[in-house]
Amino acid sequence: MTRPGEGVTRAEARTALEIAARASLRAPSVFNTQPWRWRLSGEVLELSSDPGRRLGVTDAEGRLLLLSCGGALHHARVSLAAAGWCAEVDRLPEEKHPDLLARIRVPGRTTPDPDAGELIAAISRRRTDRRAFGDRPVSERSLTRLRRLVEAQGAYLHLVPDDRVPELAISVDEAADANHFDLAHTSELTDWTHRPAWTADGVPPTTAVEPSLRRVPVRNFLPDGSPGLLPGADHDEGAAYVIIFGTTDQPVDLLRGGEAMSALLLRATADGLATAPISEAVEVAWPRRLLGRLLSGVGEPYLVVRLGYVEATDPVPPSPRRAPADVIRIED
Repeated sequence: MTRPGEGVTRAEARTALEIAARASLRAPSVFNTQPWRWRLSGEVLELSSDPGRRLGVTDAEGRLLLLSCGGALHHARVSLAAAGWCAEVDRLPEEKHPDLLARIRVPGRTTPDPDAGELIAAISRRRTDRRAFGDRPVSERSLTRLRRLVEAQGAYLHLVPDDRVPELAISVDEAADANHFDLAHTSELTDWTHRPAWTADGVPPTTAVEPSLRRVPVRNFLPDGSPGLLPGADHDEGAAYVIIFGTTDQPVDLLRGGEAMSALLLRATADGLATAPISEAVEVAWPRRLLGRLLSGVGEPYLVVRLGYVEATDPVPPSPRRAPADVIRIED
């Protein structure tokens, strides 16, 4: 390993950091809002949230915005690790600037991380798959591996036992009802599911799925439209439902929760699992408290993720992504 500060030119560091920022553009985000900005100045890469892309109704507290930005941060970190860079990450470095979420520096080189290499390869393949999963169960070995990865990012993972999945379904259903009768939420949902092509964001109809009987309800992104995907003949019988959670809902913990989300989704993709984040139950206060009961009151729920296997062989179409020039600001 090269010691920090040795053998790293300014040009090399800037190139590595720009590549990392570009890798983050495919990170998952609530409603595909992509609510982050990067600034490369000198040999420092800064990640900031983009308040103008926060969902004012769906995510009034900004929790999902921080989770989304944490996902972008993890994608960037994976890029650097896979390329053999030591990365120093300073999270929430300035109290007076809460939108500044992280600073990244690359002081030296190390051996490329093969696990990170697998995750990098999974970035372009990862999709939110809203179709029904089949009967094949997720193995305990896979779940244990995912739990360790989540914990390595500073968060925790809880597997919802089969006999308590109905409670999870109730919490999601309660949130869906609250959102359905909230005209402001309906307007916001419509805005982010009917985006002009030039915005390169939002949830396109091609990735939405028709409603069907499920163990846990799936959000209907197009209640007045025609979703592009059929749910399939299955009903999520083999699906595993996990909750990413932390000890507090402070910004730094939510940011780490987003990094854990990214680690879980990429590792699951690399291992052949289909994934679908479920955010409804954390968007509304009362259903979020119901999720807290599933955690026995020991943590703050950040996100639910459905894991499983899809029988269909056709891939889910990719969601649009903003151009690098719109997200990454490069200075001398």
